[in-house]
Amino acid sequence: MFIDTHLHLDAVEFDADRATVVNAAQHVGVTRFVLPAVEIANCAAVRELSNQHPGCAHAFGIHPLYVNRAEEADIERLRGLLAEGTARAVGEIGLDAYEEETDPAYQDWFFIEQLKLAREFDLPVILHTRRAQDRVLKYLRRHPVRGGIAHAFNGSVQQAQAFIDRGFKLGFGGAMTYAGSTRIRALAASLPLRAIVLESDAPDIPPAWAAQARNEPANVAQFARVLAELRGIDVATVAAETRANAIQALGLPD
Repeated sequence: MFIDTHLHLDAVEFDADRATVVNAAQHVGVTRFVLPAVEIANCAAVRELSNQHPGCAHAFGIHPLYVNRAEEADIERLRGLLAEGTARAVGEIGLDAYEEETDPAYQDWFFIEQLKLAREFDLPVILHTRRAQDRVLKYLRRHPVRGGIAHAFNGSVQQAQAFIDRGFKLGFGGAMTYAGSTRIRALAASLPLRAIVLESDAPDIPPAWAAQARNEPANVAQFARVLAELRGIDVATVAAETRANAIQALGLPD
């Protein structure tokens, strides 16, 4: 029924019970998962987990918060990984203006080079855009790609439309469950349903009902119910539409 479009299944938080976590998600109807890498060092683990667990797909990329431990030669290493033809997207890539430890210029360089790789291999991208939506859009205009997903979207209506116009779906998950997240909830309620996908970002961004706990992909089923309530529609419609959107965005098998 549901696709979790953003799950860091390789995270150490899942080391003790990874298979149980996947089984619990499948039990509540979250049957497919997209596993993005965050640096060259974890690409092999992401690929292996994707092969081990039914319903998983994976993406290779260098996250903006990991560029300080990357080197320019990693772009060539990433090219080699993408040439294998197993990745469904280039991701997680993008820009982050929230954390101050990473050099913005270095982030920009890695982002641009990875957009070039997405163009080279004709792949969609999975974007990290925290407090950097306009900068990300600037580079997408300069280096257009075939779309993808703007993960954990938290921009304005205008920024949302700009991503949609460029062929992107917008990811919604745990943040949408907090009553105080008024802008995110308003976006989830009002944006075209054809532009929305569901995600956990597990183990991060836990929902309101388990704010201090580890997030899990099984929560995506409940995120769908929250989205249905916000929009005043039934969960079955949310399930069908967000599933179709994820398949379209990342070229997943139907």
